[in-house]
Amino acid sequence: MAVPPQTAESGAGLSRPPGAVKIIAAACVGNALEWYDIAIYSFFAVYVAHAFFPAADATGSLLLALGTFAVSFLIRPVGAIVLGSYADRAGRKPALALSIWLMVVGTLLICVMPPYATVGMLAPIGILVARLIQGFSAGGEFGSATALMVEHLPHRRGYAASWQFTSQAASTLLAATLGTVLTSTLTTEQLQSWGFRIPFIVGLLVGPVGYYIRRHVPEAPEFVSAAAAADHRAPGRQVLREQKGRVLLTIGVLAVTTCLNYLLSYMPTFAIKQLHLPASTGFAAALVGGIALLIATPFAGHWSDRFGQIKFMGPAAVLILLLIYPLFLLLVTFPGIGVMLGMLCILSVLKAAYFGPMAALIANLFPAETRATGMAVGYNIGVAIFGGFTPLIATWLISATGTPLAPSFWVMFTAVASLASLGVISRRSPRDTP
Repeated sequence: MAVPPQTAESGAGLSRPPGAVKIIAAACVGNALEWYDIAIYSFFAVYVAHAFFPAADATGSLLLALGTFAVSFLIRPVGAIVLGSYADRAGRKPALALSIWLMVVGTLLICVMPPYATVGMLAPIGILVARLIQGFSAGGEFGSATALMVEHLPHRRGYAASWQFTSQAASTLLAATLGTVLTSTLTTEQLQSWGFRIPFIVGLLVGPVGYYIRRHVPEAPEFVSAAAAADHRAPGRQVLREQKGRVLLTIGVLAVTTCLNYLLSYMPTFAIKQLHLPASTGFAAALVGGIALLIATPFAGHWSDRFGQIKFMGPAAVLILLLIYPLFLLLVTFPGIGVMLGMLCILSVLKAAYFGPMAALIANLFPAETRATGMAVGYNIGVAIFGGFTPLIATWLISATGTPLAPSFWVMFTAVASLASLGVISRRSPRDTP
């Protein structure tokens, strides 16, 4: 493992470490862009399907669009190994700089891609390529960014790492705000023609800002020490051969919160297709849920530093398991903005209590020399299984069972998987988990 070139500057840079705000901003800006793009694609899936994907009916077109969304997550583990190993060998900073520019390229392709009516099959192929680039980039983002934060702020790991997910909430909030404004002010024809591209254009502005912030943050002393003492084996090989148990635990811990996150992103589409509510209703509910996540997540991370991560995450997962079906039943029985707002607020608070402490818990599973790779691999396999396919699974379950309550079954399954993983971790020292 090569010692990063930044350490040559050493002394002054490491003796005066940057403040917590700068560290958190540098780590989270790429994560925010990633989740903003995910939320926008999910929120505007109906319009993306209409513009870029051919089908004999609207449902078939939507399934193609959601299928492309899901397939892009399959490449995330590849990005996790490639970019995660790069971060563990060359440093967190160069890996994070590369990932943010790849995200910008993928977003730009969606912005400029002509519709299916103009270029035929080049349109869906182009959107697939764009999502694959974004997926590869996102694969290395979480592990590298979280490692940067917890290594710079070792005594506030829960609080620092919680901002990974707070930034996701902020991104969802921005995406929901734009969705609410656009669906309330533009006609359906305008949205289908050009309006749905506006949020993707907004996302392009984040790239240059994020790169600038990341350039001015040094590597953490913990990583510098680990890099100097490393045995020079490939981090990806170490993780896949010697730390498979840690990876599996990471996947299991992620299951319920990842599934719930993508289900919340899917709710505007659910409101339109299943409840026949105006598009603005689903976006407004997602907006309120985003506010709840934004406020509650850093508090959960802070308190977890004092009381322990699992003490917050376990009860939250139990409540999600018990409440998801009754909440869906209430929404389907009494569809409307009030019920949807209440449902998303409850789920968002429970999600915040669970995933605020989660990144710190996962970071503690891996040593510094393989942390970026291990976190990235486990995180992105978990996201691919329980996140990227959630909108598609939800749509398929509704079609297969004939009941709009079906998405709750998938959430209940993931809650059980996460509780089992938390049970294993609670009985072992995280550092000693095989």
